Amino acid sequence: MTAQEPSEAPLGIQQLWTIVGTIIAPTSMITALLYYFGWHHAYWFFDYYGVNSTVLGFGTTDYLMRSLDALYVPLTVTAGAALLVLWGHELLRGRLTAGAELRVVRRALPFMAGIGALLTLGGFWSVLSRAFFLRDFLVAAPLSLSFGVLLLAYTLHLWRALPDRAPDEGTPTPEDEDTDEDTNEDPDSGTGGTPDPPEPPPSPPSTPRPAAAALAEWGVVLVLVGLGLFWAANDYAAAVGETRAREFAAGLPGYPYAVVYSADSLSLTAPGVRETRCRDSKAAYRFRYDGLKLMLQSGGQYVLVPERWSRADGVAVLLPRSSSVRLEFAPPLADSGASRPC
Repeated sequence: MTAQEPSEAPLGIQQLWTIVGTIIAPTSMITALLYYFGWHHAYWFFDYYGVNSTVLGFGTTDYLMRSLDALYVPLTVTAGAALLVLWGHELLRGRLTAGAELRVVRRALPFMAGIGALLTLGGFWSVLSRAFFLRDFLVAAPLSLSFGVLLLAYTLHLWRALPDRAPDEGTPTPEDEDTDEDTNEDPDSGTGGTPDPPEPPPSPPSTPRPAAAALAEWGVVLVLVGLGLFWAANDYAAAVGETRAREFAAGLPGYPYAVVYSADSLSLTAPGVRETRCRDSKAAYRFRYDGLKLMLQSGGQYVLVPERWSRADGVAVLLPRSSSVRLEFAPPLADSGASRPC
């Protein structure tokens, strides 16, 4: 029995990674991906409050830090799944030469190919139609595409690695031959023994695939799987950003008050925000605003929201940092405007 050279597929992968590493610097690629997912996380976080994140002046460091919240779960799950797949492949590869296990693998290949084709079709359908039901579940559509392509590629890899002719029920295995030698009588004794079946003719040697074909195949697989994983991480980053925004809104009562002092009236009319005008005409800050909570400071401006913010009537306030504005912070359980001078 002959099997295809196992070095063909890994050779294609090695050549592909060499080309990718030559064209794209790994550090630059990773930084760009982290920046993108951090931007996506920030966009959907502030979109929940009706703020376009591009006006906040975030820098590269801000986006890179937000990308950790968006990617650590996908990276952990992907790394764990890859480790399980590698262990499973090593276990299966050691059983490809055994008779019974080989027959099971051959019979399982059509089912694996069918499942992979269905998953791939579902992923492509989700790309073409936004109304497809997989779109209703987070990262289901992109993972369907990635897993489907991987399963098809792995099924084809197993099929190529199998011997050209697998033993079946009628072909004697070495254990069966030993049993026959014990039970059959000696042909020279004159009694009728069962003659051994003729050996099948040797299979012609398989022709190795061209390196260019292996390289192109693994390149297409890498592109489809990479796009699916990128799509999944993109959807997950958006979902995490919105989830963090909901958590922040729910925890507003427990955050410190941000008392704003201003030299001029800011005309803040948000629900729950109180304006107090100081009586001292010589005061540097003649207006005080209570009932606000600081969300963050970025790009030379403060982002504040009312304590009783809601999606129905809540607003977000972008206040530029300047010498005419001063912030003081008070414990969350205290009344931000009680006995507080101007």
